[in-house]
Amino acid sequence: MAINRRDLLKAVSTSGAVAAGIAAIEGVFKPLLAQTAPPVSTKQGEMIYRTLGRTNEKVSLIGLGGHHIGRPPNEQDGIRLIHAAIDRGINFMDNSWDYHDGGSEIRMGKALQNSYRDKVFLMTKIDGRTKKEAARQIDQSLKRLQTDRIDLLQHHEVIRLEDPDRIFATGGAQEAFLEAKQAGKIRYIGFTGHKDPMVHLRMLEIAAKHNFRFDTVQMPLNVMDAHFRSFEKQVLPVLLKDGIGVLGMKSMGDQIILKSNTVKPIECLHYAMNLPVSTVITGIESMPILDQAFEAARTFQPMDQAQVAALQQRTAQAAATGEYEKFKTSSQFDSTAKKPQYLG
Repeated sequence: MAINRRDLLKAVSTSGAVAAGIAAIEGVFKPLLAQTAPPVSTKQGEMIYRTLGRTNEKVSLIGLGGHHIGRPPNEQDGIRLIHAAIDRGINFMDNSWDYHDGGSEIRMGKALQNSYRDKVFLMTKIDGRTKKEAARQIDQSLKRLQTDRIDLLQHHEVIRLEDPDRIFATGGAQEAFLEAKQAGKIRYIGFTGHKDPMVHLRMLEIAAKHNFRFDTVQMPLNVMDAHFRSFEKQVLPVLLKDGIGVLGMKSMGDQIILKSNTVKPIECLHYAMNLPVSTVITGIESMPILDQAFEAARTFQPMDQAQVAALQQRTAQAAATGEYEKFKTSSQFDSTAKKPQYLG
């Protein structure tokens, strides 16, 4: 039986991670919410690097979005884009088993030949919710990516309140992840989602009940999020408390946020980069957009609370109902809703 948001809210008083998230808003982690200065960073060449959570991995503050590198019609254009990003200092590679029916992973695998593989931190995601389907997708991803190891594997699209139960059930996907890690196929484990912070908090709670702590969590972090179903306010403090690497995404919501005419692309990137994230994964499908990402890195300076407040005030009215965060309010970005067979 599906678990709805109302039932979860009723259970807040007894739920571990969910209670922690609400406690954060009540003030337990209030200093973290008020934090506007990013964590300690190092700059090398054109790029800024940060530590990935409690790991010792150093990842680029800009991550190369996997869906967008599959968009150029010509495969070689996508490969050249990946090479250019790596050559200039982006080392965090995002991908997913289902992007372009595997096309993005295939392009990435071809691009990471001839020593490029050792220059990057390679992440991909799978949709399978059963152990059998997850194991099948893991092996497919390894083959497409032409690698014997994936640095970070994430449970993709944890967007339903029942997803955590399926993943951590006996015979669920988490068993396949743990076996793959033991076999040396993957190094770190995380999860992603874009729908509702309550789902993220429940995933953390269920994981804790199984004595498991994720290495990373990926979620929307942008100039509008603070005003509507806020991952920044509800989930980010919990991740920081537990030393979990924060992966920001949808800083522009696939350009939809820009249509509000309240903020510019580099402002969107700067806002996300200013949060205590390890990397901001952004869609880059052309050389000008790649240049824009590096310009954001070049010009980034930690923002003070007044600067953050000004951006939030400018976007408050447009953000109030989630109109420009379609990934929260519609099924437009839900690949597993369109193809439920991905879940197994």
